[in-house]
Amino acid sequence: MSYLAFKAWHIIAMVTWFAGLFYLPRLFVYHAMNKDPQTNETFKVMERKLAIMMDIGAFFTIALGITLIVKNPALLKMAWLHIKLLLVVFLVAYHVMCRIYVKKFRLDLNKHTHKFYRLFNELPTVLLVAIVLLVVLKQPMSFS
Repeated sequence: MSYLAFKAWHIIAMVTWFAGLFYLPRLFVYHAMNKDPQTNETFKVMERKLAIMMDIGAFFTIALGITLIVKNPALLKMAWLHIKLLLVVFLVAYHVMCRIYVKKFRLDLNKHTHKFYRLFNELPTVLLVAIVLLVVLKQPMSFS
């Protein structure tokens, strides 16, 4: 498979991953607001299934990203890639936090309010914007 084909699949996987990163915390907002036990169980099923999709997207995004670096090791000499990889580490940490919250909701141990999850929901947007700008501009952003 060509480098560009791997890059296309990397982007497709990233879109899948971000769909989960955007929507799962939004489900947490509604779940935290919910008082109905039956609806609570529905949220648990939705969160579990979405988390699985998010895991698959994350796995393929990371695996294909590594493949791109292996196919073009010169990328490792570029500062923007190092910053992007650091941001990806933050995304993985955010992903892990989402998985922890899925488990807490499943066990009825959530302690956070819907307001917390509304704020929590904003982080992947900031990371996405930063990552896309780095990849497209191929340089760290400056605000001067």
